[in-house]
Order: sequence, then structure tokens, then C-alpha cells
Amino acid sequence: MRFTGLYVPLITPFTATDEVDGEALARLAGEALDAGAAGLVALGTTGEPVTLTAAERQRVLDICAGICLERGVPLIVGAGSNGTADSARDLAAVDPRASAVLSVVPYYLRPSEEGVIEHFRHLAAASPVPLVVYHIPYRTGRSLSAETLCRIAELPNVAGFKLAAGGIDETVIAFLARATGTDILAGDDLYTAPLLALGATGAILACANVAPAEYADLIAAWRTGDLDRARALGNRLVPLAQALFAEPNPVVLKAVLAAQGRIATPAVRLPLLPATETATTAALFALSELDPVAPIRSGASADADSSVVRQNVPLS
Repeated sequence: MRFTGLYVPLITPFTATDEVDGEALARLAGEALDAGAAGLVALGTTGEPVTLTAAERQRVLDICAGICLERGVPLIVGAGSNGTADSARDLAAVDPRASAVLSVVPYYLRPSEEGVIEHFRHLAAASPVPLVVYHIPYRTGRSLSAETLCRIAELPNVAGFKLAAGGIDETVIAFLARATGTDILAGDDLYTAPLLALGATGAILACANVAPAEYADLIAAWRTGDLDRARALGNRLVPLAQALFAEPNPVVLKAVLAAQGRIATPAVRLPLLPATETATTAALFALSELDPVAPIRSGASADADSSVVRQNVPLS
């Protein structure tokens, strides 16, 4: 299976009584697919899986898997940790409805690059579905060379990468130039456009919880060669990505979705704290600038809410 297009790593919405809001999750999943997403990601970092109970994680997975099966689209499931043996057991038991598993480079331990290669060799062999390697040195503390990334790409049952290297540097350019047979999904929302320009086949983007159609259009424009449209879309989305990541993901995303009336509460679980009013207002302003007719709050006019946002956000 090839992994191209937009994959939305869904948030996990909570009710006012701190339960998983299954109806809201299903609605968000359907909206993302209706807007042009190629598939969904369940239990990624954006979904706060480490704060969910085992029963809650299963409920999230059941909802997402059911919708993906009904729509005939791929489901990528986050699994694994920084321990090889435990991760291999998790992947071996992955839900058969998953199209692929998203597994992060081992974090905190900072193994050697050879150790990282062996880690993924074991995981790929254990997994009954293809493996998407999640490379995000900002979170893991483990940078990898282009040579190491290419060697991981050559492992049997490794289908691709979520690449979130924190910028466009020599390693990223070399990897994208050399890994031509591997699906590389942009994982840095701010750097999505340049990664697509360098050859990424798609993206896994938290910001697409808020603006799925715009990010689906951005990816489609790069892949079809509509370069003027692609550049324009990429530039328009920069302020939104900056605003949505001004505080730890997914707190601002949830605040915006709650303000839009798409989820009941902006609640997150400790150790995360809810988004500040400043960050929420700035993100709502960025969204209103992206699409002035988008509703900001349920039951209110877009023009009225946009004016409120504009009055409270400094332009500098």
C-alpha cells in the first residue's frame, strides 16, 4: 500500500464529565474525510493516548476503524514506545483493521543510530501491517543521518516515514533526494509546503483537525503540479500553523474546535493545561484570515466573531 495525500491525526474530544466524546470524534473523522483527507491517524500524539485508559484507547480505535472501513480509506494507528521488546509485542497485537502502524524513533534513551536501525528491524518483523517510522528529533532527542534514514527505509515491511525534523536542513534534503521509493509524509505543519516541494508524498498534520480542506488542497496542488496554487496555499497556511503550535499540541487545536462548536469542551488532561486566552484568540484570528466565512463559534455569525477576534489580537 502507498501512503499519499493527507492523513489527519485526530484529537480525542472529552465531554464535560471528562469522558471520551465518541459522537464528536466520529463527527470530526467524517468531516476530515469529507474535506478530502486520504485517511486518518488514531492514537497519535495529537490524540493524547498516554492520558487515556486502555478502554478509552480501544474506544477511540473502534470509532476510527469503523469509519475508515465504511469509507474504504486507510487507518494508521500509533503504537510502540522507546523499548524494543515492549514495542514489538504492541505491534504484534495491533488491531487487524489498521492499514499501518505509526511508531516513533526510540526516545529518551538516545540509542546509537545502529541501535535505532535494529529497533525498527525488530518492529517491522513483528508487525502484521506495514510500519510508518515517526522521526521527530525535537521530541525524541535522537537525530538521525540521511544514511541511517535510508537504511531504515530499506527494511522489509517499512512503508514510509512521518518526517518532522523541525526544519529543512542538509539531512532532510539528502534523505528526500535518495529515498525515492519510500512514502514520506510531512509531519511538520509549518514546513509542509517545502517538504512537499522536495518530494514528500503526503502529510500527517495536526492542523488539519481545524482546516482539513485547505491542507488537502495544498497537498493535491503540489502533487498535480499546480505550483502557483501550491505556493499561495502554503503561504496562507503559515500563520495558522504558527498560531496552532504556539502552545503544546493539541491544546490550541482543542480550544479552536470548542470555539467553533465542533467539540463540547477544550479540555485536555494533565500534564497538559488548557490553551491560554491569548493563544486561542490568536489562532481564531489566523483561521478567520485564512477563510473569513468560516464560523468561529456555533450559532454566531462569522463576521461578528471575526470582528471580535480582530479587536483583541495585536497585528504586530
